[in-house]
Amino acid sequence: MPLDPARTVAELHELRELTGDENGAQRVAWTETWERSRAWLRDKCPFAEEEIDEAGNQWFTLRGDSERALLIGGHMDSVPNGGWLDGCLNVMAGVEVLRRIHEEGTPPLTVRLVSWADEEGARFGRSLFGSSAAAGSMRDQDELRQLTDREGIPLPDALAEHGVDLDRATESRRQLGHADAYIELHIEQGPVLEGMDLPLGVVLGTFGVERHRVVWTGQAAHAGSTPMDRRRDALAGAAKLALDIRRIAAETGDGAVCTSGGVTCRPGIVTSVVETAEQLLDQRHLDAGRLASMLAEAKASSERFAAEESIDVAWEKIWSIEPILFDDRLKDLAEDAITEVAGACHRLPSGPLHDAAEVARSGIPTVMVFVQSLRGLSHTKLEDTKAEHLELSVRALDGLATRVLAAR
Repeated sequence: MPLDPARTVAELHELRELTGDENGAQRVAWTETWERSRAWLRDKCPFAEEEIDEAGNQWFTLRGDSERALLIGGHMDSVPNGGWLDGCLNVMAGVEVLRRIHEEGTPPLTVRLVSWADEEGARFGRSLFGSSAAAGSMRDQDELRQLTDREGIPLPDALAEHGVDLDRATESRRQLGHADAYIELHIEQGPVLEGMDLPLGVVLGTFGVERHRVVWTGQAAHAGSTPMDRRRDALAGAAKLALDIRRIAAETGDGAVCTSGGVTCRPGIVTSVVETAEQLLDQRHLDAGRLASMLAEAKASSERFAAEESIDVAWEKIWSIEPILFDDRLKDLAEDAITEVAGACHRLPSGPLHDAAEVARSGIPTVMVFVQSLRGLSHTKLEDTKAEHLELSVRALDGLATRVLAAR
């Protein structure tokens, strides 16, 4: 059976009809719709051995001449009202590659397709659940036990409904015991490739992230009777920092991004100067040193603005992750595969996190391929990629898998 990328596109449309509605994809992890997508996927892979591991990850295995394994990964879950390609393109392209390898006989390495459980974290706020469990980086079980969804259902109870015991989730690490390489295809979810008029690119790695809550404290006072030069307005400090992080990102360069994602003001009424402002700050870069410098500069700016406004400022760390760089040899093989099918290739970092980052953190050689996203949109029903680019991406993934198998 020769590779048929058009079949992948047709199957993606089929999945869209099965698990989406007029608002977009509804394959939120740990729901009936997500399970429907997994059953549908099972029917597409009758030629492979299926296994659901302790973290809920769904595996399809083609036995090879060696126990050493090439892993191809993705995820079937989506955000609510999500796009038709995010995550599931990776999986369905992997299905097509497995079909081709199966028809050609026993591969030199075992080849395994994994659909990771709950990459998005849409229901409980904990992203990369299945991949972090398998990669050995899940160390927050105590915090996970406290998580609830909007209906108040605890995460452990939701997991149990789908056959997953939180206390045993990390036993899924055994799945990576023979992994030789991990490859993943994904829509870019950004505008870079479209802006360069290129269909495909090699991912250098995933950004490191610094996420903090910045709390500004001033003094509530009557909005009508307090002169402007006598005010201690907490929002003024937050506003200045929100603008200054643009400068910090621009001067840092090389893809640096800084975001003030929200400000909560108290007392939050139109007739009062703001007494406290809680500001959420997200900073990302592929270089750990530059990321640290961005954080230090933002803190220094906040102290300066606090002095200017006669207010106080305090920082609280919410979460951080170091930059994850992908394997140099696999990046070269991926560029060769892309160039072969598309004629040109670009290397770019990933701002969003992916399951591939967790696998790479575990020490397994890893690489990702991006395919162009129209208008750079994702996590919305407007998410889209040209059909011809989707087909090219399947060919590129297949070419990469072929190269990895030949090189190992």
